[in-house]
Order: sequence, then C-alpha cells, then structure tokens
Amino acid sequence: MPMTITEKILAAHAGKESVRPGDLVQVDVDLALANDITAPLAIGVFKELGAEAVFDREKIAMVQDHFVPNKDIQSAQQVKLMREFVREQGVKHFFELGETGIEHVILPEKGLVCPGDLVVGADSHTCTYGALGAFSTGMGSTDLGVILATGSTWLKVPDSIRIVYEGEPGRWIGGKDLILYTLGVLGVAGAVYRALEFTGEGASQLSMAHRFTMANMAVEAGAKNGIFCADDTTAAYMKDRSSRAGSFFQSDPDAEYAEEIHVSLESMEPQVALPHSPDNARPVSEVGSVRLDQVFLGSCTNGRLDDLREAASLLKGHRVAKSTRFIVIPGSPMIYREAIREGIIEVFLDAGAVIGPPCCGPCLGGHMGILAAGEKALSTSNRNFVGRMGHPESEVYLAGPAVAAASAIAGEIISPAQIAAQKGRGRVN
Repeated sequence: MPMTITEKILAAHAGKESVRPGDLVQVDVDLALANDITAPLAIGVFKELGAEAVFDREKIAMVQDHFVPNKDIQSAQQVKLMREFVREQGVKHFFELGETGIEHVILPEKGLVCPGDLVVGADSHTCTYGALGAFSTGMGSTDLGVILATGSTWLKVPDSIRIVYEGEPGRWIGGKDLILYTLGVLGVAGAVYRALEFTGEGASQLSMAHRFTMANMAVEAGAKNGIFCADDTTAAYMKDRSSRAGSFFQSDPDAEYAEEIHVSLESMEPQVALPHSPDNARPVSEVGSVRLDQVFLGSCTNGRLDDLREAASLLKGHRVAKSTRFIVIPGSPMIYREAIREGIIEVFLDAGAVIGPPCCGPCLGGHMGILAAGEKALSTSNRNFVGRMGHPESEVYLAGPAVAAASAIAGEIISPAQIAAQKGRGRVN
C-alpha cells in the first residue's frame, strides 16, 4: 500500500506494515521533550500516575529556555522543580545555564533527533524536527506526563498536504519567506491535523537552517507536523552529530494526498506577516511605511548561525536607527561562540544591537524585550498574535533575518535590497 513519509514513520513506530489517514495507532516515542514552562505540569501528572521511574532516561530531554536566566521567583521555582526531577530520575539530557539554548535549536544541534524518529514535546513548535525527516509534534503537558511513564502515546494518522516549491529562490529569499507565503495561501486553519510535506526543487535546495524554519511554523497553519524528505543535505548535517544513522523515508510516488499546492519561487519577494496573524502575509513592497520601536532577531524559528550571518552581512558598516531597539539572541551557546569567532557579534555590537543569552526571551513576551502600549516591533519569531510580545495594544510584524536587519537600520520595514543597494553605492548611515 503506497504511503507518505509521515504515514511510513507512524507505521514503523506502531509496529504495522501500513497505516491510513484516520487510523488510531499506539506508537513508541524516540524522544520526549519538555521545557521550564511545561515540564513542571508534566512532572505533576507523572507523579499522580504513581510512576516510580521514567520509561527511558536517555530518551527524555528537558530544556530550560523560556524564562532563563530566571526572571522572577515563580520562574526560579519552575526551574528548581525541573532540576530536582532530573536528578531524581537520572534524566541524561538536561540543559541549564551555560549549556542551555532554545530547545528546538539545541536538540538537532546535539544529534538527539535523527531522520525517521518520532518525537513528542510539550511545546507546539516541536514540529521543527520535521526538517530532519522525523515525525515530530507538540502535545499537552498531561499527555507528556503519561509518555514520561510509558514511552508511548496514541495518535491519529493525519492526511498530508503536499507543498511543491518550484524554481530557485532569489537573493534574500529564505525559508521564512517560503513559509509565510505558504501560510498566506493556507490560512491559520488550512492544515488542521494534517501533515505539511515540503517538496519540489525549491525545497530540496534549502539549507538545514531554512528547513528548520519552515517545519517550525507548520503548526501556524494548524498542522500536526511539517516534514521534509531526508536527503544528502540532511545526511551532511547529521554527520558526527549522532551515533545513530536514522531512517531516510521517502513518500511513495503514488501516495495519496488530501491536497497539493504549487508555489513558484521565481518572482517571490521577501515576505512580512502583518498584525495580528502569521497568515496575514504580504510582499515587503506592499507593507508601506511602518516605523519600528524594536526589531528582534532570534527564536526557535530564526536564531541559527545562518540567520545571524545573513543579518550581519547587511548590518556591517551600518548603525541601527536611533529610534529603534535591536535585540539579538543566538539560539545556542555553540552558535553564540561561533558568531563571536566569525566576528558576527562584533558587527552587531558596532551597529548598536543588544545581545542576549541563548533563550526564548522576547518571542513570547517573556522577558528581555517586552513591548509597551502602542509600540511596533518586527520579529523573526513565529507568532504575532495580540499581546504576543507584550502590551495588547502593541503590534508585531514577522519577517526573516534579512528584512529584520534592513529594517533595524532604516527604523522602518524595508526590503533588504534597499540596504544592499546603498552599500553598492558606498552609502552607509
């Protein structure tokens, strides 16, 4: 029976030869994930079950990343509870200050997720790992508490939507632009409990950083998961990261899809999502003049080294507009260290940016970048709902690293091509 990548992974983890959309299957979990917000709730459920030991100390990852360094007493208590549980249970993969970073950046970086894995996390953006050809999805803390005890869960096999990206993307077009454009086509409810399978020539040419960005935001269309076919690019990324080879699944040529959408990249402009929804996407040339109080470069969507490199390539020789705050948060200590080694951090500092420790921080309105009433921000994160980054009367625009850097220089939303043109003419502000 022909199957999609998603169906094949679920069948393999359910011990079945095949599955169909709509089937309810019990699957074994390769990695269970929680952070400093969701872990305490899951731990509470685990203890309510009367469980004495976690199902596998090496198949659980707990990451402090949302409110660290601790922003208040409550967050300190959350982290303390998490740390005590990890010590009690001997959980191998625990990341705290000095080692920690944004969960969806550091777990692939450290080789904890491989192609063909089944990953469940108490965080909606767990779908990020689909970039590696894994099935990964977010669940509630109650579900995760049960998984911590049993190592398995029930899933309904989702239908798949095949997104075919045709042609080659132009300069300054990356994964963020592709996914924002796709969200504009699908809408925030266009893929509810479906798998988004990213395919086509345009998708296969993307680096892993861009693939992570796209899989990360699959949930913004309501998708159960987003997934790429693991290929040579995946294999190169995984080299020396993990002792496990993983399983490189491919969809069968005659696999059935609920829908197929074709997206041409030839004439695509950098995209910007206007308030207050990720699917409110427009080409940057249609956004108009929007003055910015703050620009944020970071998050599990765009906090990787390639993102920092792209932004720095535009920022070098420029200063951030005096009326605009520019906050940069590398996704992990490894990224931070390499950005220092390459001189990227120096470029940001010379431009007037503020550099924060690896964490989620401003993305969810947690700390280190809260917006006041009436303020406008451009963010490389994944959501721009009302009040997402602070006051409910603030506004958040979403874009990729290139648009973020260009807009920080201008103090308003503009195309990176405009800044690049100024450099070409020798004009630097």
